[in-house]
Amino acid sequence: MATLLAHITVRSGSEARFEEIARELYAKTHADEPDVLRYEYWRGADERTYYSLLSFPDHRGFIVHQTSDHHEVASPLIGAVVESIRLEWVDPLAGASDLASTEAQDAPEGADELTMKYTERFAAEVADWWLALR
Repeated sequence: MATLLAHITVRSGSEARFEEIARELYAKTHADEPDVLRYEYWRGADERTYYSLLSFPDHRGFIVHQTSDHHEVASPLIGAVVESIRLEWVDPLAGASDLASTEAQDAPEGADELTMKYTERFAAEVADWWLALR
């Protein structure tokens, strides 16, 4: 399993455009990626803040999402409206979520260059303290 929470701040005046891009990504992700478990966006309490929760059966599913055609097309569009983004790997609580634990995973043998690059760049970070509580 791989679950992360994206903390997003958009550039002033870019809120409507960001929401348009997010809706397109949501629709294409759910239409074209059968392994997606969660892919959702929310507005935050602070101005220009948004959150996205993403969950896939494994880290490779997340990388498939990151390297998908629709995500690659959207990346420069997002870059034009996002001021900052922080990806936080999260671990669902057993008995308080229907998702499984987040696990780190290497790229598959023989993976293409983009998959290798994204697997390294977006490596799932499993916090040591989680392991003691599982």
